[in-house]
Amino acid sequence: MKTAVRLFTKAEVFMKQKELAFWLKFIIIGTAVCGGVIYAGIIPHFMKYLVEQNSMLQRNVLPWLITIWISAIPCYIVLLLGWFVASNIGKDNSFSFENARHLKWVSYITIMDVVYYFIINGIFLLVDMSHPFVMGIALIVCFVGTAFSVCAAALSHLVIKAAKMKEENDLTV
Repeated sequence: MKTAVRLFTKAEVFMKQKELAFWLKFIIIGTAVCGGVIYAGIIPHFMKYLVEQNSMLQRNVLPWLITIWISAIPCYIVLLLGWFVASNIGKDNSFSFENARHLKWVSYITIMDVVYYFIINGIFLLVDMSHPFVMGIALIVCFVGTAFSVCAAALSHLVIKAAKMKEENDLTV
């Protein structure tokens, strides 16, 4: 019995990578739109609802909104870096030092945002602008952010190793 092995041509692989890049960019755009809806619509509406329920929270709304909006900036920078990585994948340049650098920056930016979020939540708790339950939720968010940062760093490391192997193979005739 013969086993049929089908090898992909370079054109078929390139098309699959273009398709993958398209879907990655589609997800990035969807994430940016969802984030915009959450940051610009849902969170302010939720804070307005909280003030209606308890007018004592009025003094806390603006500092919290500013804090949340500042924490959105790194999220959109990470999405932009993800766009660059997706573009490189579409150009059949998945394992490149440039992608590794972008992923390393994603890791750095994410961990900086986690530290910012943790410190601000701690300060708000100390000055009685927050509740211990909110700090508990913040710890969960910080854990998820840290896990994301570690995954981005690991991916960066793997992409560097693959880029070195690719470079060595390109030099071998």
